[in-house]
Amino acid sequence: MIMRDSTVHRRTKETDVTVTLELDGTGEADIDTGVGFLNHMLTLFAVHGHFDLTVRATGDLDVDCHHTWKMWP
Repeated sequence: MIMRDSTVHRRTKETDVTVTLELDGTGEADIDTGVGFLNHMLTLFAVHGHFDLTVRATGDLDVDCHHTWKMWP
């Protein structure tokens, strides 16, 4: 079976984000963005989509969460 997974890393002046997605997973989610609502929504997305998702995001949250939030199209 072909593994359908990918890891993407993006760094800007304000953020540093790494995302790993495995489409044929079990609904495992390991999310840490520093933004509680975003963590919650990405966890639900993975669990209900039955894929595995790992997200590590750091950003200038002392200013606001808009840079971390804007990393998601």
